[in-house]
Amino acid sequence: MSLEIGAYSQAIINVTNLRLRTFIGFNQDEREKQQDVVINIEIHYPADKSFQTDNVADALNYKVITKKVIQHVEEGRFLLLEKLVADVVDICSEHPSVTLAKVTIDKPHALRFADSVSLSLEYRR
Repeated sequence: MSLEIGAYSQAIINVTNLRLRTFIGFNQDEREKQQDVVINIEIHYPADKSFQTDNVADALNYKVITKKVIQHVEEGRFLLLEKLVADVVDICSEHPSVTLAKVTIDKPHALRFADSVSLSLEYRR
């Protein structure tokens, strides 16, 4: 089956509910004890070459990106959720074919009467 170039929109990769632990916050107890964070990532890129060739080298490797995110988050220390989210957006947008990277990170139980607090940032090329 031959697929016409331009017939498809951007490919969208979603990484849903990546659950990690890191040091996040500026209160003393937050700086001494790792906390759970839940990361959701959306990455857009043109996939026309990869679906035509069916070649792994022509696709965006989400496993490589996710491994970089995991390493950065688990080895890092962050005072602000804004810094953590911006760092993850930077990792997700490193590849030159990425046209949009959107990241939302939840900090469960950050507020007494809420399930979580989250922050989202996006990068557009």
